[in-house]
Amino acid sequence: MKITIALSKGRIFEQTIPLLERLGITCNENPETSRKLILDTNQKDIKLIIVRATDVPTYVEYGAADIGITGKDILDEYMGEGLYQPIDLNIGRCKMMVAAKQDFDYAGAVKKGVRLKVATKYVKTAKEHFAKKGMHIDLIKLYGSMELAPLVGLADVIVDLVSTGKTLKANNLIAVEDICDISSRLIINQASLKLKRELLQPILGQFEKALKA
Repeated sequence: MKITIALSKGRIFEQTIPLLERLGITCNENPETSRKLILDTNQKDIKLIIVRATDVPTYVEYGAADIGITGKDILDEYMGEGLYQPIDLNIGRCKMMVAAKQDFDYAGAVKKGVRLKVATKYVKTAKEHFAKKGMHIDLIKLYGSMELAPLVGLADVIVDLVSTGKTLKANNLIAVEDICDISSRLIINQASLKLKRELLQPILGQFEKALKA
């Protein structure tokens, strides 16, 4: 019986690999350069699979992976069930924010209840945020280059992840409202937690211990 951990390459991945190494889990080959999507580790009962970030919860929910590491931003958008989220890993930290052009009067628009055009790939998060404010919005789903939308008149504001703010600044945008803090979470398939408890519990304990160190 093996434990499968689902990871995605990118910002979170770069911080996850050192965390796994602190648990004594290392890949048998360089995960950054390997084209393999299934990676064996130095632990014979643990393997890694590399998937798209947005697919990590799906692989875990349906049992193709026992454990996954993904951002809260993705989990907030995910509509599935059967996921247990026991640990905030405190990596990949950033903020979900509303941003606009520097000369856009966002506070005034909110106060007047103006119907805003909002560009984002985080549709559920944006919808819930503006609903709480009692605002009606037109949502425009994009998959990247979010900062372009206000510059070319596609949207009034964007909802996106902001880490350093450098990309916003480079495109003459400013963050106008915080929505929530984002970090990476460890997620577990609920069936695996029952069927593979003896294998999973030590790994979960190691994660918690590594985070306190």
